[in-house]
Amino acid sequence: MIYIYNDYGGTHTTSLAAAYHLKQLPQSERKLTTEEILNVKFFNKLTKDDFGKLIFHGVDEEGNSVYSIGRKRNKYVVPALKEMSLLLQEKHQFDEKIVFSNTSPTVPFVMSMGGFFSRGLKIDMIGVPLLVKGAKRCCDNVFRLVENTKDIGRTTFAENVIVLENEMYK
Repeated sequence: MIYIYNDYGGTHTTSLAAAYHLKQLPQSERKLTTEEILNVKFFNKLTKDDFGKLIFHGVDEEGNSVYSIGRKRNKYVVPALKEMSLLLQEKHQFDEKIVFSNTSPTVPFVMSMGGFFSRGLKIDMIGVPLLVKGAKRCCDNVFRLVENTKDIGRTTFAENVIVLENEMYK
């Protein structure tokens, strides 16, 4: 199975989601620390050159690959990837399940502003504290989204390509 977490920039909530998925972050009732957030692989490290690229994060405990992608505002990226996946599955008898999971609903406003200052304007001294504050605010939602994504991935649907919009995590 392949999991692909996606959102606007592909470097904040998608990186947190991949880290939770791969058990690189602890889940408990407490909020993440600043250190834990800033040590997440790819968190606030990707650039505009990385938009549209599948970023490999690792393999989970069940042998599933975990990726992320930043899609900007383009609502056609995930549907196009789904169609390409279905085409490859049909043409090459490739039957591995692929789950696309949108992390955008978990993004609080403060994190959007942090991303704008840090990634957009290159003003880390303003952006990074806002990103950390936003990550602390949304970490529980991101964790629950990941757990739901994994549960859906484990179910036996007739479809081998599943797209989760995750609106319930707003």
